[in-house]
Amino acid sequence: MRLLEGKSPAESLKADVMSRARALAAAGHPPRLAAVLAGRNEASDLYIARKERLGRSLGIAVEAHRLPDAKEDELVSLVRQLSLRPDVDGIMVEQPLPDPAWRDAVVRAIDPFKDVDGATGFTGGLLGGQPAGLVPATPLAVMHLLQYYRIPLRGAHVTIVGHSPVVGRPLALLMLREDATVTVCHKATRDLAQFTRQADILVSAAGVPGLITGDMVRPGAVVVDVGINLVSGRTVGDVDFESVAPVASAVTPVPGGVGPLTTVMLLANTVLAAERRCPALTQSAAD
Repeated sequence: MRLLEGKSPAESLKADVMSRARALAAAGHPPRLAAVLAGRNEASDLYIARKERLGRSLGIAVEAHRLPDAKEDELVSLVRQLSLRPDVDGIMVEQPLPDPAWRDAVVRAIDPFKDVDGATGFTGGLLGGQPAGLVPATPLAVMHLLQYYRIPLRGAHVTIVGHSPVVGRPLALLMLREDATVTVCHKATRDLAQFTRQADILVSAAGVPGLITGDMVRPGAVVVDVGINLVSGRTVGDVDFESVAPVASAVTPVPGGVGPLTTVMLLANTVLAAERRCPALTQSAAD
């Protein structure tokens, strides 16, 4: 069984992101990501601090906005201001929000072309085989990881468990673009195991700890665990690693698998958004 850890592919991606960030800075448009945290959530605060450190190392400004006592209207107003600011290229609002009912209003305030996290839904689509706006970071991380480890996608049967607009759905479209055959399952799927056992590549993004067990995996399959769940103070995935590892040919660990790549992809999306908005680079591409 091969362990598909995310550190090595993340390092390979960082070099490209840093080079492009430097080119933007030289063109007078240093890339900037605005990360917004509403409420008091220690884990989310740590994620923002991690993005700040990584951004600095890559030449990307990560502007943190921490609003521990924010009301809905204050949060929406801030996101609208960030959407209008010409020096802000990317916006992400950390989840969960203090009140889930705020989500729709907050998402509507995000400029879709600055939505590095795919919250608006507009950015998750693929029109004519090409991304519309920015593709969410997690599906991009999964694709980069599989490509880094040279996992063949063309003709492979990929089963995705989870159909969220920021992971499952855009990932299915990205897989189809690579000529994979895709099955998408979700919480209402009957007899989930009959679909997971058909997969050459099984991706779980359901957010249910221990959902995928060894008897649900076809021998020799590649298993990608996107789930991040906190159980008794430990971070675990959707995959029961102990029972799946002896069956699969390759598995991503949690933590240390897709997660490290996702953070870098958020910053890569920020750089891409900046490139599209940089007059000097846009004109150079046109010439």
